[in-house]
Amino acid sequence: MIVQQKTRRPVQFEITETARESVRTWLEHRGGGLNEYVFPSRLSTKAHLSTRQYARLLDQWVQAVGLIAGEYGTHSLRRTKVAMIYKRTGNIRAVQILLGHSKLDSTVRYLGVDVEDTLALSEATDF
Repeated sequence: MIVQQKTRRPVQFEITETARESVRTWLEHRGGGLNEYVFPSRLSTKAHLSTRQYARLLDQWVQAVGLIAGEYGTHSLRRTKVAMIYKRTGNIRAVQILLGHSKLDSTVRYLGVDVEDTLALSEATDF
């Protein structure tokens, strides 16, 4: 659980085993202790990587794999996972919890769920 900076509400999140192993490898590579930031600032040893620094790095990574940087961003990555979860399960309540939204209609707008999605889920469900 973490407390969202924007809303001051607690949000639960998952770290997959693959992600945990990647973070362990990174921590071993960079050195430092567990009481330090995982991704320290390039400008100050006492600060964390800024959102702007992260955005620049993401642009570089996207370009390095041959994609168009303007089509990907820090927020689109957040949206992608929950959109995939919603598409696979149709469980909008689970997505709402993962995003930390207090109102379901916020989640509906965030995902861009429309009448076509709702009808497709309904038609795919037999009882």
